[in-house]
Amino acid sequence: MSTLAAPATLGAPRRAWLTDLPVLLVAVVWGASYLAAKGVTTSHTVLAVLVLRFALVLPVLVAAGWRRLRALDAAQWRGAAVLGLILAGIFLLETYGVVHTSATNAGLIISLTMIFTPLAEAAVTRTFPQALGFARAGAMPRAFLGAAALSVAGVVLLTQGAGFTTPSTGDLLMLLAALARTVHVLAMSRTKAVGSADSLSLTTVQLGAAVAVFALLAAVPGTGDTPWATALGFGPREWAGLLFLSVFCTLFAFFVQMWAVRRTSPSRVSLLLGTEPLWAAAAGIALAGDRPGTLGLAGAVLVLAGTTWGRRAADRDARQGLPGGSESDRP
Repeated sequence: MSTLAAPATLGAPRRAWLTDLPVLLVAVVWGASYLAAKGVTTSHTVLAVLVLRFALVLPVLVAAGWRRLRALDAAQWRGAAVLGLILAGIFLLETYGVVHTSATNAGLIISLTMIFTPLAEAAVTRTFPQALGFARAGAMPRAFLGAAALSVAGVVLLTQGAGFTTPSTGDLLMLLAALARTVHVLAMSRTKAVGSADSLSLTTVQLGAAVAVFALLAAVPGTGDTPWATALGFGPREWAGLLFLSVFCTLFAFFVQMWAVRRTSPSRVSLLLGTEPLWAAAAGIALAGDRPGTLGLAGAVLVLAGTTWGRRAADRDARQGLPGGSESDRP
């Protein structure tokens, strides 16, 4: 999870593509992460898998940023730890959610964070143009309202692929996860103590706090299998999936973002990462045999169209020098 910093402009299109490709690969692995999580997790092993996933990468992050971690003051540690508690809630909702819905639905519903975040920021600050990056004063921009309505309509259709029924428990959990991501982004932007902390240290402390929460919950009787028992029960396929989640979806993704944002613009990076739901749908349909049906496919198209429209509208005005930058919020 990292705040995108000021860009360093590239002159050659060829060099820009060399930067774009790793970022696009991050979007691909993030899209595939829902299917991978579904393949290694059951309702009895959610906590155990979360402990194992992040315990594998945490030592690497600590070793890579040890000096900067030691430089954090008490207020920064506290602020990052509180954000880590919110992050733990996000992962719990996402992981339980993906167990109870399809990988396609999970990836598309969670993309609503792109719409929820600026809307929530506008509600909190009561300054719609500042929050959304639009020039018009005094009213919510019509383009963004249209994008939000399109996305919500898409989710309604997506969850009704087999006909109009009650959305599944997993669908509702993924919707709550999208709202929790929004809370996390707003908390990061409004927690002054972490404003001066570097991204690596902030991520490390947050993941450490989240792992502590998962470990404590896993120790409570009746919350599912222990991490040790789960690890012993894993076969080659499960370990491959867990390593994919740990190494590619966490370590690789984080370091690519840190590398890419110094070589291109935040808007370019965020637009590339915004293709994540497309890859989630592709992985679910091609590899897991998800069959959304006609209504579901129509809903998927509306979600992708709405989130892309909203993101591009905000990024367009941000590039014109208006308030409201781009930020990536995915660990």
